[in-house]
Amino acid sequence: MCGIAGLFHPATPKPVDPARLRAMIGAQAHRGPDGQGIWTAPGVGFAHARLSIIDVAGSPQPMVDGEVAVCFNGEIYNYRELREELRARGAVFQTDGDTEVLLHGWRHWGPSMLHRLVGMFAFAVHDAKAGTLFLARDRLGVKPLHWAELPDGAVAFASEMKGVLAHPLFRRRPDIRAVEDYLAFGYVPDDASIVAGVHKLPAGHFLLIERGRAVPAPRQWWDVDFSNRENGSAAQLGEGLLARMREGVISRMVADVPLGAFLSGGVDSSGVVALMAEASPRAVRTCTIGFDEAGLDERSHARTIAQRFATDHAERVVQPDDFALIDMLVAQFDEPFADASALATYRLCQMAREHVTVALAGDGADEMLMGYRRHIFHAGEERVRGLFPAEFRRSVFGTLGRFYPKADWAPRPLRAKTTLQALGMDGAEAYARAVGVTGPEARARLFSAEARAALGGHRAEDRYIAAMRDAPARDAMDRVQYADMKIWLPGDILTKTDRMSMAVGLEAREPLLDHRLVEYAARLPVSMRLRGGQGKWLMKKVLEPYLPRDILYRPKMGFVTPISAWFRGALADEAARLEKSGLLRETGWFDLTELGRLAADHRSGRAEHGRTLWQMLMLERSLARLFA
Repeated sequence: MCGIAGLFHPATPKPVDPARLRAMIGAQAHRGPDGQGIWTAPGVGFAHARLSIIDVAGSPQPMVDGEVAVCFNGEIYNYRELREELRARGAVFQTDGDTEVLLHGWRHWGPSMLHRLVGMFAFAVHDAKAGTLFLARDRLGVKPLHWAELPDGAVAFASEMKGVLAHPLFRRRPDIRAVEDYLAFGYVPDDASIVAGVHKLPAGHFLLIERGRAVPAPRQWWDVDFSNRENGSAAQLGEGLLARMREGVISRMVADVPLGAFLSGGVDSSGVVALMAEASPRAVRTCTIGFDEAGLDERSHARTIAQRFATDHAERVVQPDDFALIDMLVAQFDEPFADASALATYRLCQMAREHVTVALAGDGADEMLMGYRRHIFHAGEERVRGLFPAEFRRSVFGTLGRFYPKADWAPRPLRAKTTLQALGMDGAEAYARAVGVTGPEARARLFSAEARAALGGHRAEDRYIAAMRDAPARDAMDRVQYADMKIWLPGDILTKTDRMSMAVGLEAREPLLDHRLVEYAARLPVSMRLRGGQGKWLMKKVLEPYLPRDILYRPKMGFVTPISAWFRGALADEAARLEKSGLLRETGWFDLTELGRLAADHRSGRAEHGRTLWQMLMLERSLARLFA
């Protein structure tokens, strides 16, 4: 795991200043504490910060062999098999790591080598003979890659946005469309950027830039396909699912440094630990954090799994009021990021790094097999939509939804307003809203008239609706999952895990996002993913021989951060201060009186606006860091 950066001049091979590369990689030094490397040639330069995982003593980067140079972040889990295949083609290897596989793979296969790779990666290849720069990102977007065109004609790239921004020629200006996107979802999706001109290479895409030609649009090289179905009984399909889960876990246990796993006591991390224990001759190292509040603490469940598989277990209690980390979050994410579970994720990574250098995580199963509560709700709503014509739903449910009182304080069965409103909508529109944080109407009240005009009709939810409409899918629930995998997964979940693990020099691996497993899960009948109100139904069934039922079928908890309570307590003054923020006023984007009303209503308990206030606080801090 590493950080990468580079410069390429497509028009003419201008000299590259190594000092600029040092600045770009220096801004990402936390990603690679074990060493840095710089390489330049006419019209191109690469920089690398290394976290040594495989072939610790060898495989320096950037790696150069003749006319081909490689700069790589990530892991290629099938590198040994690829080495043998390339040796049979005449390749001579000088190292024992996976980086050199990319170098020889490019020489023999070119861009098509991507389809042979099993792993998480973002890398650059310069081919001097062809005069090209090739940038590529893994299928699901586990590893990040940012790029931009500079005023002098160069293309700059880096693992994190801060690497691009460190180049002195880059001119920073905010993009209000990304503010709209952020307020809708709590993160800036991969097709947007808070800094105009900085692009994120989408998951499953590559960018091939040829000298003497204009920079083209990225090209997609992989997509998940929900349009086909596997046939077979639940037992047969379960065998296939478990085999691929096992394959994903075992392939990610290769490391030349201490390796362990995050263990929350939930289904996903417990399943990963169970399969690790099955494959390992030694005790698996597991790490858990807990909270000193019974309603938030999962340590007892994690201990159950640790004892069951005799793991080398470590745990720590952290305070849920860990808002002292706000400035650290702002610095690590660059763009505003309002998933408050990042606080707990950071503490978990920080603790794990004291014991291991690599940790396997359980991310991805919820997206892959409908594990979120919103999936269950949407499935129920879709059944109701199928019973009534659209016009009837709009006139009856839509009207009821408008007049039903909003009762954030009430027990969940009495909070019917959102459900009624959703039933009055098209399914795609309803889900696009359900996956968000601050809805379109609330955003419209927060934005000033000038900001609404500047948005020019841009609306964050439309990308979700388009993704569902264009999905290679059979079923409405397929379409929901496809949109989550293309937007939510790389934009929120994987960004959070990457930035928080890299902040402490820890490599996090995602065995449940092995693309072979993801492709298989996408072919499962919907009833194998969601049944009887149970998401991840088939996964839970195949894990029954491994895990206790009270682990498999207890309600999902996740990392809970009490931000609503913060804004009625320790952060109440921060919420009130937002109304008077000189920075927010200077943007001209917001109705600060409306923002003050939200803070007052939340503080008094009249309404629930904790997540929106957290969004605004993180936005203000990010804007100050990026543009002030």
